[in-house]
Order: sequence, then C-alpha cells, then structure tokens
Amino acid sequence: MIEQPAYTGFGFSDEEWGLLVGLPQAVLTAASAAESDSSRRTRAEGVAGMEIISSGRESAIALVAAVAGEIVARVGDPEAGGDLPGVEVELPVVAPADPQALIDDVLARAGQAAALLATKVDEGQAGAYKHWLVEIADQVVGAAPTGGILGLGGEQVSDSERRFRDRLAQILND
Repeated sequence: MIEQPAYTGFGFSDEEWGLLVGLPQAVLTAASAAESDSSRRTRAEGVAGMEIISSGRESAIALVAAVAGEIVARVGDPEAGGDLPGVEVELPVVAPADPQALIDDVLARAGQAAALLATKVDEGQAGAYKHWLVEIADQVVGAAPTGGILGLGGEQVSDSERRFRDRLAQILND
C-alpha cells in the first residue's frame, strides 16, 4: 500500500500545500525585511521566527502541527543544535534585493492562503493557521530593537515592522 502525503488528509493539492508550507518562512523573511537591521539583529529575528514555527508542531490544531512539522522536516529543528555540545545552529541572514517587493508578494500569498483555507478547512483550522502566521510576524518584529547605539536604545518595533504586521493581520482577518 502506498502511503499518501499528509496534506491529502486535509484535501489540499500539492501546489496548495506548498503555499501553506512556504508561507510561514516567507512571513518570517518579510517581517525581518520590513526594517533594515544589522546582521546580528536580523539573525536574532530569524531565530525567533524559527522558534515559533517549530513550536507550531505542538499545536492542538492538526493543520498548524502538520505544516510546522513539514517545515522542520525540510529545514531542520532549530532546537536540535542546542542538544549537541559544540554545535551551534547558524541561520542564514536573508537580505532581499527589493524588500518591498518581497513584502508585497508575501502579503499577496497570505491573501491567497486565506481564500484557500476558507474553501478547504473548517473555521477553527483556518483561524488557527492565520493566527499562527501573525504570531510569527509578532515574534520576528519584536525580537531585536531597531536603532540605538551599540545595542542600547532604539525602538522595539519600528513603524515599518508594525505596518507589515498590521497589514498581514488585516489580510488574514486576525
């Protein structure tokens, strides 16, 4: 007997599942790109985003747990490196050439995902997935202050970061 991919249990096609699995990391990247920061701050944002994505595996909502599990299976568990002495997980710093184009693309895909979820899963599953995406954005934009000198001062969430997070929440009706 051939085992079916997990997403078929939710009624998604391969392409639809790709949208849902790719979106959390895209939200992470767009939230980080909303404000140009140092590589140290950008790395801290990436770590915070991957931690919330990884924690989605423990969700009571099957869709969120399945998507998070798929992402971790593809990119690795951010918590695994901490268990091995001398091994440090190094997340790459992503610096898009056109941050606004990236943000616009992610917001458009979020709208597509919201429409897809409305037709494929119940309201609880859809709402939990969309809320999880907003939580990812919240964690990323709040992970490292912007501005300041030598890591002191600055604002925790910049206007551009807040604007991205708010636009995402509005598109997802969260």
